[in-house]
Amino acid sequence: MGQNSALIRRWFDEVWNQGREETVDAMCAKDVIGHGQAQHGADIHGPEHFKQFLRSFLSGFSDIHVEIHDTIEQDDKVMARWTATLTHSGTFLGIPSSGKHVSVNGMSVQRIVGGKIVEGWDNWDQLSLLVQLGAVLPAKFL
Repeated sequence: MGQNSALIRRWFDEVWNQGREETVDAMCAKDVIGHGQAQHGADIHGPEHFKQFLRSFLSGFSDIHVEIHDTIEQDDKVMARWTATLTHSGTFLGIPSSGKHVSVNGMSVQRIVGGKIVEGWDNWDQLSLLVQLGAVLPAKFL
């Protein structure tokens, strides 16, 4: 496993599985940009903004566990394919706590410079999350 793969695994374990905000400060560049975590087209700028997003997400979900299935490295980028399991234990996007246990798949690409995350792109199945929470009806096929 390469250095950047180890870094992204540490990120998911410490930030998402353990909720450690100090890891955000330690692993992100001051001008880090995150794409795909927040609302459509809204980027996250800087560690403080990411920690606000993290707090908001953690206020809606508990028992978060992210499992990394694969990592791929190329130049200054590393990609992780992952599954997150979590419990809807608080209000999220205006949806009151349901107590439901849900599972979501995603992929993240992070650009690493000098051992710090400088940019990240996340693509995760937000629609599946909303369907599992009962906020969106599942598609019916004939």
